[in-house]
Amino acid sequence: MKKYFYIGCILIILFEAASVFFILPMPGSQEMESIGFAYFLFRWKWVFRIAGIALMLLGAKAAWEHSRILSIGLLIVTLATMYMSNFRMKADRMFYEPEVVNMVGKEDNIVDENKLVLGVVHNEEAAAYPINYLAYHHKIHDTIGGRPFMATYCSVCRTGRIFEPIVEGHKENFRLVGMDHYNAMFEDQTTKSWWRQESGEAVAGKLKGQTLPEYPSVQTTLKEWLVLYPNSLIFQPDSAFQSEYDSLVDFETGMRKGRLERRDTASWQEKSWIAGIEIDDDAKAYDWNELVEKQIIHDVIGFHPIILFLADDSTSLFAYIRTSEVQQFSIQNDTLSDGSAKYNLLGFPIGSRVEPLKHIQVSQEYWHSWKTFHPETMK
Repeated sequence: MKKYFYIGCILIILFEAASVFFILPMPGSQEMESIGFAYFLFRWKWVFRIAGIALMLLGAKAAWEHSRILSIGLLIVTLATMYMSNFRMKADRMFYEPEVVNMVGKEDNIVDENKLVLGVVHNEEAAAYPINYLAYHHKIHDTIGGRPFMATYCSVCRTGRIFEPIVEGHKENFRLVGMDHYNAMFEDQTTKSWWRQESGEAVAGKLKGQTLPEYPSVQTTLKEWLVLYPNSLIFQPDSAFQSEYDSLVDFETGMRKGRLERRDTASWQEKSWIAGIEIDDDAKAYDWNELVEKQIIHDVIGFHPIILFLADDSTSLFAYIRTSEVQQFSIQNDTLSDGSAKYNLLGFPIGSRVEPLKHIQVSQEYWHSWKTFHPETMK
């Protein structure tokens, strides 16, 4: 009978280890197509645990009589594995969302204006979320223009997205559950489906295949954002997480040395920065080094002529659809000109009545992230 105790312990140890291995950045785990298996383990977790505990109880007496030292040692390992899996190594126990979202105007802001932010506008209300804070929290639930939204960021993919947390017509709450292919995943409270941060798509669970509505957003310095939206609200750091913020202070500049969040300064390496654009079913990545050198790139994606450019700070990123392929722009002092009209960084005309430029979403990402989630991408 003692074998049942040992089998039960091993079953729980293997289950708990596997349940975190496939959704955390363990060596080799994020290169596997394992999301289905990881969700299977999650969905049936209590079956595995109850089966393991039942086997342990069935053989406990015999195992104790056979070897007390072995029984105690194996029990300690089992309990330690359960503790680590369910407390120390749970994503939402490592990265917390702020309990109070403190948004203030420019006059009360304490955030360095040279910091990068993820900016969003809705119903003429603007909000900015500093990336080094958002990168720790991974998500911040907030309201703008009378509508709920969720600002998200995955530092391992370098992806910032803002979604409307509406699922099947109802406002939903999400928690950070782990990652897949190095991209953060969120779990909705109602159906326990898992949603990918990079695209807002449900990749496992009852709602698999559904997608969260996305708000257009801009990555820019806070200084540039406040020039464009002087009345914007700005997310303020929560003092409870100051040490976590400090650990990411060099993230946005690409100076971190860790395996997951470093930067390859050479082009088209796994951790190289790119600017990615997706229009309809077409996707294209642009080398960040080339973009910094040229500042402005004209191109055609599918049937859409586009312009991609950086502000004069070589950091704030924008993209628009051009009226035609022959329309060519230059940029000086953060003003775009096509020779006949001038536009500000938001694509609005300056001193003329021409139509504003149509905004398209552009993202600064790691090359490994963009090519993983856009396998047909051009570059």
